[in-house]
Order: sequence, then C-alpha cells, then structure tokens
Amino acid sequence: MRAVVTRVSSASVAIGGQVRGQIEQGFLVLLGVGPNDTEETAVKLAEKICRLRVFSDENGKMNRDLAAVGGALLVVSQFTLYADTKSRRPGFTGAAKPDLAAALYERFMEACRAQGFPVEHGEFGADMQVESVNDGPVTILFDTAQPF
Repeated sequence: MRAVVTRVSSASVAIGGQVRGQIEQGFLVLLGVGPNDTEETAVKLAEKICRLRVFSDENGKMNRDLAAVGGALLVVSQFTLYADTKSRRPGFTGAAKPDLAAALYERFMEACRAQGFPVEHGEFGADMQVESVNDGPVTILFDTAQPF
C-alpha cells in the first residue's frame, strides 16, 4: 500500500458537487493499494498512521498523535499512487485490481475506526474533488513495500 498523509486543519471530499466526507483537525490520507497487499498490510499501515506523532506539543515539537489532539481521518482511494511515470502518459497497471483494492481500502478504514478514530471517506472509484488545508505543511509518504 502507498499512502500520502497530510496533517490538515480541515479537509473534505465531494462527488458531483455534494460533500461526502469532511473533517477538521486530523489526517487526509490518499490511499493506494498494490496487487500484493493483504488485510495484514492494511491493518499495519492503519496502526502506523494513527500513531504518527506529528502534532505539536506545548513546546512546539511534533510529539502528539491523532488521539492526543482528538483528530479524525479523511481517507480517499488513490490508485494513481501506483502510476508508472516512465513515459509522459502514466500507466496504472501496478495498482491492485478494483475488487482487491476496494476490499483493502475498506479494511484500512475499519482498522482506523477500531482504534477509536472517526473516519470520513469518499467513494471508491468515483471522480472526486478533494479540498484540504495543509497544516504545517506536514506531508508524509508511506510505502509498505519499504520497511517501516
């Protein structure tokens, strides 16, 4: 799995002009699923992201996690994170097939909820408009193919 995690002061996702999910302080997670990902991968990544300490403490240090700030997650499926950019027209054959990707996208969100976090989301496979206010800016990349 690949994830782009942005610390936000607010974020929303709309489909056809209608807001489907929105959060205040927390993480906007753009989530891509690869063909070799599993439920275990989804759970491990969810735990890592939910415990990520990138919110400022009383000394201005990035030392607090999502729970400490009462944050939420907005998760948006993003198969384009697996783009092959060797040519000017990217290919996406490196992404998981939709049936696997949709199931693991749902499993990732379920694992975040199981840790006690509110999770908002878009719609898998839909054309979505995402808005966010990047706080910091703080943006972190995760790739479960790399040790973490």
